[in-house]
Amino acid sequence: MFLGFLGTYTPRLDDKNRLVLPSRFREQLADGLVITRGQERCLYVWPVEGFRAATERWSGAPLTSKAARDYLRVLFAGAHDEVPDRQGRVTVPQPLRDYAGLVRECAVIGANTRVEIWSAEAWERYLAAQEDTFSALSQEVATGLL
Repeated sequence: MFLGFLGTYTPRLDDKNRLVLPSRFREQLADGLVITRGQERCLYVWPVEGFRAATERWSGAPLTSKAARDYLRVLFAGAHDEVPDRQGRVTVPQPLRDYAGLVRECAVIGANTRVEIWSAEAWERYLAAQEDTFSALSQEVATGLL
């Protein structure tokens, strides 16, 4: 039973700029995935079907909205689709590595419907900064959900 993408893992980029996907994520990503820019200088990784479903939702955005046009241009222009190899490796293209500051040490986190790839250092900074607000946000975000 798939509960969504969960957990934090710390793989490294190899010398060919490939990242080994966590074994817990491989089955859901085996048929293909899309990697693109995310917020806070991380990368988003969606299963190809999840990206297709999101694309259908985004296609309803009005072309008259400059914010929607700008967001979707950046999102799609940086998107890269790929099928993991037998060892669960995917190549992270140079422009995406540059965007996320990926050099060697990475943090791969489950974010429910998607996976996020962070530089390990950036993830630690982000997580430390969010610890103080996590409890306060729970009332705003989770009211009625928990």
